[in-house]
Amino acid sequence: QVQLVESGGGLVQAGGSLQLSCTASGVSFTRYTMAWFRQAPGKEREFVAAVSQRTGSTPYADSVRGRFTISKNNAKNTVILQMNSLKPEDTAVYYCAASATVIMSQLRSHSAYGYWGQGTQVTVSS
Repeated sequence: QVQLVESGGGLVQAGGSLQLSCTASGVSFTRYTMAWFRQAPGKEREFVAAVSQRTGSTPYADSVRGRFTISKNNAKNTVILQMNSLKPEDTAVYYCAASATVIMSQLRSHSAYGYWGQGTQVTVSS
């Protein structure tokens, strides 16, 4: 059974940094594209970043490009989201997602991912 467990969320001041981790079990990790999405209160879940298992490419949402970095450690079955220069608008629940079948054109679509973590809260104060 596939399990994704996120950690690392918390409260930080604007301009600060946080590192989110997602550890996967029950999967052949190297075969999975991993992604981070987020959902703020009253808003739809939105794409943040992904790392493709096919190409290794790392697309980002425009709102986080240059501030966030996604990386994948296959030896530890872990995907990391390093978040720097955080803004109040980054406040949301952050979710880790995995898919072995997502194609490049669907990387940013939450419906393309079949496995999800429970989410971790990130709150950025102004």
